[in-house]
Amino acid sequence: MAKDIIATTDAPGAIGPYSQAVKAGNTVYFSGQIPLDPATGALVTGDITAQTRRVFDNLTAVAKAAGGSLADIVRVGIYVTDLGNFAAVNAVMAEYMAQPYPARSTIEVSGLPKGAQVEVDAVMVLA
Repeated sequence: MAKDIIATTDAPGAIGPYSQAVKAGNTVYFSGQIPLDPATGALVTGDITAQTRRVFDNLTAVAKAAGGSLADIVRVGIYVTDLGNFAAVNAVMAEYMAQPYPARSTIEVSGLPKGAQVEVDAVMVLA
């Protein structure tokens, strides 16, 4: 099966040997997004809410570049450095996604690239 690499300047470029997303058939696999400003490459300053909004803005841009939207996402993986931020991350996700919500996991990790507080990856299925 052919793989199509998804890339957009509306989301931060990869900071390692990976693609923003890869499309195989009608499924799109997103790499994790951290709260980097796509224009500067700098980590967004602010609390978990500001960082989570930037992450979902980045995911939105990658989804659009792949021909879809956040409504097409079927699975989300969320990684946070403090599970105490669970409610705040949920509130932001609810701003960007509507029911029926995708399947999801939320995992506390000891650290994320560039000192981010949150990272999100996803799987999207296009019709």
